[in-house]
Amino acid sequence: MLGIVVVMQLIRLRWLKSGISFRVEAINKSSNVNTNTQRPFVAVLLAAYNGVQWISEQVDSILNQLEVDVQLFISVDLSSDETYDWCMSAANKYSNISVLDYGEHFGGAAKNFYRLIRDVDFSKFDYIALSDQDDIWLEHKLAHATQMVTANKLDAFSSDIIAFWPDGRETLEKKSYLPKKFDHYFEAASAGCTYVMTRQAMQAFKDFLITHWEEVNQVFSHDWIIYSFCRAQGMKWLIDDQALIRYRQHDSNQVGLNSGLNAHLKRFFMVKEKWYRTEVSNIVSLILPTDSVSFSLNRWFLVKNFWQLRRRTRDAVALLVMLVLGVF
Repeated sequence: MLGIVVVMQLIRLRWLKSGISFRVEAINKSSNVNTNTQRPFVAVLLAAYNGVQWISEQVDSILNQLEVDVQLFISVDLSSDETYDWCMSAANKYSNISVLDYGEHFGGAAKNFYRLIRDVDFSKFDYIALSDQDDIWLEHKLAHATQMVTANKLDAFSSDIIAFWPDGRETLEKKSYLPKKFDHYFEAASAGCTYVMTRQAMQAFKDFLITHWEEVNQVFSHDWIIYSFCRAQGMKWLIDDQALIRYRQHDSNQVGLNSGLNAHLKRFFMVKEKWYRTEVSNIVSLILPTDSVSFSLNRWFLVKNFWQLRRRTRDAVALLVMLVLGVF
């Protein structure tokens, strides 16, 4: 009888050891991406304007981000709806929401973001992210971005997006084409709402922004000038092929998705009216050293190097045609 008891105890002990070993292995597998117990601290900069019908869904998606700690900073352009009141109510409810002083009319998302970048103190954060008021972030957006930055020793990260419409349509908008030598002078690195940057990278841009405040505020696209600055400084930037946000399309979009016949016609006329060339020229004059001989806006230089101007083949060819026809 005693022998049977001893045998049963040995079997039970082996089963327990096996169970403990399995549990440890399972835990390690589930956390194999980030073994650091300190969660990344991310400052999210949200520019708002007349967005009360969408902003609550976006803010919820930011506050519900997994595996990171978030502090949300909101700047509300002078609005005609209840956006500011909603933001103040949210700030009173959540300690990790801050609303900047209200009452200024910026006249565009870029100037609102420039204000956020200038006025928010980044010193205690690990990363800085940009946010529109009307999108929806997937719950692992910031965790994935910060893990990619750490794993690849990046300075900045952006990604593909999922565009969606009120009628239920959705489409993947690919931005993750391979970088080209001069693409940062001609386009952004995806939508700015996908950007996640290290504190050091955003602080460098902030210093540049403050030094060149008037000139930068003439640039319509904040996401474009940020990408251009980082690339010109030799920073390491990844455009990831994972779509991490749902990018809402509606009549109030300041820019919106570059797809469909109407969007292409709109952008063609913007090029024809020299808006695009003016934006390129403003960025080049800010970013390119005055003694540089590596790049020129000379027409024949651009024709010769057209393949290096845009990441996507179709866009590079379209720009070549515009250069040859003298439209750009």
